[in-house]
Amino acid sequence: MIFENITIYLQNADIFSLPMLAILTFVGFVVGFVNTVAGSATAITYMLFMAMGMPVGVANATSRVGVLLQFTTSSLMFRKKGLLNFRKAFKIGIPVMFGSVFGAEFAALVDQHIFEIILAIFLAVMIFFMFYDAKTFINGQPNKKTERFTLIKWIAFFIIGFYGGFTHVGVGILLIFASVMLTGLNIVEANAVKQFAVMLYTPVALAVFAFHGQINWEVGLIYSTGNVLGAIAGTKTTIRFGGNFIRWCVMLIILIFIGQLILKNV
Repeated sequence: MIFENITIYLQNADIFSLPMLAILTFVGFVVGFVNTVAGSATAITYMLFMAMGMPVGVANATSRVGVLLQFTTSSLMFRKKGLLNFRKAFKIGIPVMFGSVFGAEFAALVDQHIFEIILAIFLAVMIFFMFYDAKTFINGQPNKKTERFTLIKWIAFFIIGFYGGFTHVGVGILLIFASVMLTGLNIVEANAVKQFAVMLYTPVALAVFAFHGQINWEVGLIYSTGNVLGAIAGTKTTIRFGGNFIRWCVMLIILIFIGQLILKNV
């Protein structure tokens, strides 16, 4: 009953009213903070937007407005602190960007449940490695940092970009994991690269969704204000507390996300 009343309110309230401005900004802040520190918080955005009456495709597309502004903010902050290697970030970001074009187009046309099941399985594998190989994630793999960016790596990041174009939920964690395991970055460096890669591909995905008329710009821009503030707070927290803090945050988010995906698809 309470949930129904909240849903009715969200669907009928003026988005420019003070309560709705507060709700959108607050949720945007929480999502921006968690996405910067770990990832996968965009699922909260989907729930809010769908409760407001948006179809899942429009909720997916509209969330990207905040994603773009949030990750642009965090990228600039990581760069200012010397934690973002532009050369490495471009190598990773380019295939991710190309993959996102196809993923966004695919998202505009099909349902996403099968991808969620596959992602839940993959996330379980990721958390195993992050728990049992903590040293690699905290310190990186210096020997891999000088290796060539091979076709296999390009394809791996292209696939992640495809998924990111399809749905933003979980893509940050995938980028962190792949950046550590394939390119030797430590988890703080990988988190910085994640911000840049998402910033690079999101305008492409936005363009595809805009072409299909799936973006609610008014809601997206209000919500993005909180995203930016959350990104600032999340970046400062990440820089202050370092790799082990990020690793535990990512593992916690993965466990929550896996549980959500299992319950949703059982």
